Amino acid sequence: MGDFSREYLELLAEKYPTEEAVCSELINLGGVLTLPKGTEHFISDLHGESAAVRHILNNCSGVILEKVRRLFEERRGERACRALCSIIYYPREELSALRERGELTDGRLRNTLEDLCLLAETLSSKYTRSYVRRQMPPAWEFVLDELLHIQRDEDANQHRYHGAILDEVISTGAADGVIAALAELIKRLAVDRLHVVGDIFDRGPDPAGIIETLMRQSNVDIQWGNHDILWLGAAAGSPACCFTVLRITCDYGNELTLERRYGVSLRALGEFCERVYGASDKETRKLALSVVGFKLEGQVIMRHPGYGMDDRLMLRRIDYENWTVRLDTGVYPLNAARLPTVDPADPYRLSAEEAALVDEYVDAFRESQPLRRHLDFIYRRGSTYLVCNGNLLFHGCIPLTAEGKFARVRHGGRWYSGKALMDYADAVVKSAWARGDESALDMMWYLWCGNDSPFSGRVFHTFERAMVADESTWAEPRNPYFKYWNDEETARMILAEFGLDPETGHIINGHTPVKAKKGESPVKAGGRLFVIDGGFCKAYQKTTGIAGYTLIYSSHGIRLKSHRPFEGVAKVLSENADIESDSVTIEQFAHRRYIADTDEGAALRRRMAALEELLALYRSGELAAR
Repeated sequence: MGDFSREYLELLAEKYPTEEAVCSELINLGGVLTLPKGTEHFISDLHGESAAVRHILNNCSGVILEKVRRLFEERRGERACRALCSIIYYPREELSALRERGELTDGRLRNTLEDLCLLAETLSSKYTRSYVRRQMPPAWEFVLDELLHIQRDEDANQHRYHGAILDEVISTGAADGVIAALAELIKRLAVDRLHVVGDIFDRGPDPAGIIETLMRQSNVDIQWGNHDILWLGAAAGSPACCFTVLRITCDYGNELTLERRYGVSLRALGEFCERVYGASDKETRKLALSVVGFKLEGQVIMRHPGYGMDDRLMLRRIDYENWTVRLDTGVYPLNAARLPTVDPADPYRLSAEEAALVDEYVDAFRESQPLRRHLDFIYRRGSTYLVCNGNLLFHGCIPLTAEGKFARVRHGGRWYSGKALMDYADAVVKSAWARGDESALDMMWYLWCGNDSPFSGRVFHTFERAMVADESTWAEPRNPYFKYWNDEETARMILAEFGLDPETGHIINGHTPVKAKKGESPVKAGGRLFVIDGGFCKAYQKTTGIAGYTLIYSSHGIRLKSHRPFEGVAKVLSENADIESDSVTIEQFAHRRYIADTDEGAALRRRMAALEELLALYRSGELAAR
């Protein structure tokens, strides 16, 4: 017996019961190994900017325009290329707009169908025919399969067949549906796998729209960011997470996201503010939410002294007579006129009205079915980190000491560092989502903002930002990881910790906006680490100078695309506008990479080894083929 148990091989025999079946699969897998590796796209820090993200996914970060130019620019010109791209990006909307302008003749429909077939056929060359079929929208699978696999013959039979299908598509009024199906197939073939390196929520107006878009992607994974952890904690029932979500939502003016998308009404908050604070304007709501948040966070900290966050119990540092607060850097006046619900003798006790408000909103978050559906998707497709094809993906940081070693963090009586800390964080998130016990929910809040949380990587100064006017107190100390992330030896140490080759592996990081306009590079540690937070969020674009990054890892190499701001779908439909992107090659491979060189290839070779053992058993008579 070889590397596989008899029991495993007998189970495998149920799927491949004959020599012919085994040989057929070995032939298939051996062929697959020779295909080029699929193209992977990496994006991060989407922060609610649904329109821009949707367009980046529709134009495949500019790759669609590149492919269209390669096929058609010499014969058709730039204008025709952009017009075809607009149809690919938004097929139904663009066809409707063309029809309204009287520009959509049967001839144009036929030309569009032929162009899309050629583009889809070109992109499909990297895949098996069965894989391409699986990517086709089921309603049009037969039509697309026939159109994409025309064969040349001496009597042009296939050309007549192909032409007849196109005639019927147009005469039956099915052209819009087939064009939309082709556009969807083209986008799926252009990007084999999408990695979202954290932070879908907060700041921008429509995280729900982003999630709906991601749910339609055929192959997507998510590495949770600290804002995703916050929303997961809120939906799972953490009071501290709920009120942080409410505060951030009101701070950025995104109340409609909660109320219309998720059915979490802010009426109770408004009524509470009117009764207790005498007003319900934006600033009053922010103050009320901040105060309740300080109390809930303080209760978590006091329940868990092991978090090491007693220095963040700021309500204890207030001099309620002089209306000042004692910080590590001095004594500062408070900028709030009063805190009517805070008892100086017991500042972390919720008032009766606050307690009722907390209960109401915890229930509202837990019971929102749309929110549960979206967060369940993020949970199922997500993880703390991902090791994939020689790359290590995570959103925040790997906590380090001031000396650049892995920081040891104590939780539940045990010490964790490096990969073990990331695995522990992953287990906590799964426990909180599955069971919702208080300890796990408290830990979700810690993962959002804790001093040594791998999702956060900094000491939050939420109190100072809300209560102290002096902005010098707002600076948030960062973990030493962000000091060392330009150091090649540190990057190699981290890669080795996760079982990757320190000389060829890469770290792909989000979380910290790259100040490109000031000359900061997203490429760090001698090309071993990439920071791909380029500012999808409009609030950051003044800092970054761009509107997002996409890292593209293809069979030929690695390149980074920096995007300019999106001007809206209306401009795409009326002017064939696009998100313009600048591309920089980071690494060009000496030899093209194939599926044999990927994680998938390693799994396929393992499967082939098992099939070869099964075939040997059949041929020796030790196992009877059916």
